[in-house]
Amino acid sequence: QVQLVESGGGLVQAGGSLRLSCAASRSIFTFRGMGWYRQAPGKQRELVAAITSGSTTNYADSVKGRFTISRDNAKNTVYLQMNSLKPEDTAVYYCNANYAGGYWGQGTQVTVSS
Repeated sequence: QVQLVESGGGLVQAGGSLRLSCAASRSIFTFRGMGWYRQAPGKQRELVAAITSGSTTNYADSVKGRFTISRDNAKNTVYLQMNSLKPEDTAVYYCNANYAGGYWGQGTQVTVSS
């Protein structure tokens, strides 16, 4: 079992920044990868950014150049630095661990006002 706890969400004005954190209950070093997803009201959950165990990253086109995913294996934590936020980034953001079938966090709300 793996517990994932997200934090760092909140309300921010357009153009602002937030940093999300996802703390895992066990070592993330053995995970194949981790990712951040988001789900806006009435929309499907979508991949925002992912990072492999070798620290290869990939991003949704809509966030490239604005968001950065990173990991700290010593802290068992993955981060999502979000800059130049837009109202369309408003969503619940979920952390995912690619391990043993997959695990999800409970989500953290990000609201960007115009």
